[in-house]
Amino acid sequence: MAAAGLRRSVRGAACRQLLLTLVIFSLAGEACKKVILNVPSKLEADKIIGRVNLEECFRSADLIQSSDPDFRVLSDGSVYTARAVVLSDEKRSFTIRLSDKRKQTQKEVTVLLEHQKKVLKTRHTRETVLRRAKRRWAPIPCSMQENSLGPFPLFLQQVESDAAQNYTVFYSISGRGVDQEPLNLFYIERDTGNLFCTQPVDREEYDVFDLIAYASTADGYSADLPLPLPIRVEDENDNHPVFTEAIYNFEVSESSRLGTTVGVVCATDRDEPDTMHTRLKYSILQQTPRSPGLFSVHPSTGVITTVSHYLDREVVDKYSLIMKVQDMDGQFFGLIGTSTCIITVTDSNDNAPTFRQNAYEAFVEENAFNVEILRIPVEDKDLINTANWRVNFTILKGNENGHFKISTDKETNEGVLCVVKPLNYEENHQVNLEIGVNNEAPFTRDIPRVTALNRALVTVHVRDLDEGPECTPAAQYVRIKENLAVGSKINGYKAYDPETRNGNGLRYKKLHDPKGWITIDEISGSIITSKILDREVETPKNELYNITVLAIDKDNRSCTGTLAVDIEDVNDNPPEILQEYVVICKPKMGYTDILAVDPDEPVHGAPFYFSLPNTSPEISRLWSLTKVNDTAARLSYQKNAGFQEYTIPITVKDRAGQAATKLLRVNLCECTHPAQCRVTSRSAGVVLGKWAILAILLGIALLFSVLLTLVCGVLGATKGKRFPEDLAQQNLIISNTEAPGDDRVCSANGFMTQTANNSSQGFCGTMGSGMKNGGQETIEMMKGGNQTLESCRGAGHHHTLDSCRGGHTEVDNCRYTYSEWHSFTQPRLGEESIRGHTG
Repeated sequence: MAAAGLRRSVRGAACRQLLLTLVIFSLAGEACKKVILNVPSKLEADKIIGRVNLEECFRSADLIQSSDPDFRVLSDGSVYTARAVVLSDEKRSFTIRLSDKRKQTQKEVTVLLEHQKKVLKTRHTRETVLRRAKRRWAPIPCSMQENSLGPFPLFLQQVESDAAQNYTVFYSISGRGVDQEPLNLFYIERDTGNLFCTQPVDREEYDVFDLIAYASTADGYSADLPLPLPIRVEDENDNHPVFTEAIYNFEVSESSRLGTTVGVVCATDRDEPDTMHTRLKYSILQQTPRSPGLFSVHPSTGVITTVSHYLDREVVDKYSLIMKVQDMDGQFFGLIGTSTCIITVTDSNDNAPTFRQNAYEAFVEENAFNVEILRIPVEDKDLINTANWRVNFTILKGNENGHFKISTDKETNEGVLCVVKPLNYEENHQVNLEIGVNNEAPFTRDIPRVTALNRALVTVHVRDLDEGPECTPAAQYVRIKENLAVGSKINGYKAYDPETRNGNGLRYKKLHDPKGWITIDEISGSIITSKILDREVETPKNELYNITVLAIDKDNRSCTGTLAVDIEDVNDNPPEILQEYVVICKPKMGYTDILAVDPDEPVHGAPFYFSLPNTSPEISRLWSLTKVNDTAARLSYQKNAGFQEYTIPITVKDRAGQAATKLLRVNLCECTHPAQCRVTSRSAGVVLGKWAILAILLGIALLFSVLLTLVCGVLGATKGKRFPEDLAQQNLIISNTEAPGDDRVCSANGFMTQTANNSSQGFCGTMGSGMKNGGQETIEMMKGGNQTLESCRGAGHHHTLDSCRGGHTEVDNCRYTYSEWHSFTQPRLGEESIRGHTG
């Protein structure tokens, strides 16, 4: 089959619309005479049929009218049908009147409507048809009117196939509206290809139908490829614009300036976007209360603003606006929607609080305090219980002494005036106060903060009372020299009667005296010293000595006061050295610092002068004093000073010449730290401590042990046994004999003797040793040359007696009797006792 496509012929009334042609005569003289518009014979309502260039005819026209009510003309020259029109004749005309009211001129434009009847040519079956050289795939646009009134079925267009010239072709369609929802909206005649619509269509539900047309032969052969048939639904202005909310609620401050934005209203329209059907314009239909007009709305954006500064919440606190929105750009034939807008005027502090009267009076008894004497009401038109209504009161004048305080009662908004400090009738019979008031929130209008209306005068009258004595001031001061003689009389505390302003008839008593140093004269109140006043006894020394005094009048009314006694210092104390005993480690420490203090005032104290008074030549030769600062001196020793304890007298003198001498005990010791030193046995006046007593007891026990050892030695001598020769050091002599030795056990009285390796050592009691040589029982001690037992020990080493003999020195030359042994041990026991006490 030849490459021929389906073609459509527009034959229906809805698809036979021709393009509108506007012809305006170009000649200047004929510009306002005639305009020809080519239109169909049937015109639907609210449809544009053309446009007239009104500016060329009459540029300054401000009134446009149509002579034919079936047509209306907009300001831009667009011509719309007011209702459905059928042109029975081929021509119809009407006039557009253009007027300028200011110039009182008018022009007319004649509009001629023409329509042509198009006769569709029917093809005879035997007529030769010219075929296209190329198939037309793009369909001719087709549309149908939304909500069409019919008649139904409504013919839309005819679909033809070029193959129908040679074959019998049958037509069919598919798509939404045919075999898809909505079903059976469209159908096509099988033999002719005529396309029909069966019922009205809502564009807001279906705006376009994409159908597919098919052409096939009787035997089912596809004569052509499927042809797309888009059916567009033309919009009709059938939907009213609708506000997004039925009721809008906005707030605006009463102090808002002109042009303040109140809120925005918004509407929607379901008709086709970007057409006149959805071009909306906003306006205000009604305001309640009606006058004055305070608000306006932008016609395009819906923004509501203020157009007046006369908003006053105290007059009108709420406005109601009926809002209108109209499509067709607000033309009178456009569809309308309405909504309500409630605008609440919020409060601003534009009203100053005012006193109800300009002057007030109040009464109060003298000496009363923390009492309410007056309540001051105010008026404020602003919103109650807000910061614009609540007030703060201030005492502007008359409260320089702080007797009054004014506060606000949060419930009633009244000013509460109170006396917080007692008033004295004798000092002032009345007090004049000036009270000011303002709001918590700042003012929003240009009004003065303090005017004649927000100030008030308050006169406070003080009532006289018969009062007791007054102790004023509460603390009175007196100065007394230290060490003043007993019985000295000094001015004391003075009270007075507020009625007579003197102290006649008052009696005085002492309530409290820390040291009992003074007594009080009952009539005059003078104080009398009963003891010597010592400033250095009072702690702390630099504080006042306070005495509590009671003043009593004839009616036994009383008051109390404090007499603060400032004890004036005298130089009655010399400086005192703090140290009693010091240790100097030689040679690590070359000196020690001596400190002194003076309990007197600094004027009687430092700088101190240290010196060594006339002392022994030895002290003067070995020791010296040098100044360190105003309160310290340095005690230094010479290199040839020996290790011992020295008693050094040191004299210290203050700046006024008061001096004292102190005997300082200085222990010059061979040590690395003073804690390692102990007082030597040469120190006088040693006081025995618990450790010294224990050492003495141990020494006595040692003597008993020596006696027991002697007895054990005598018993051992009868049997030829020998004690080792190094018992003084309590060391065993190494034996080279490997044979077992004899063991001897003492009798049940506690004595025991043991021998081992031909060397015997006895353990009887706690300590003791004996040696036998040539049958003579003695107690032996080494004495080799100038060496003693102590020198044989060495520093941290352990020796036997044999090691101390030095070669072949005979033991007999080193022997001492028991009395010599006793003389050797006793001093050392005493030294250990003293060291134990010092430690």
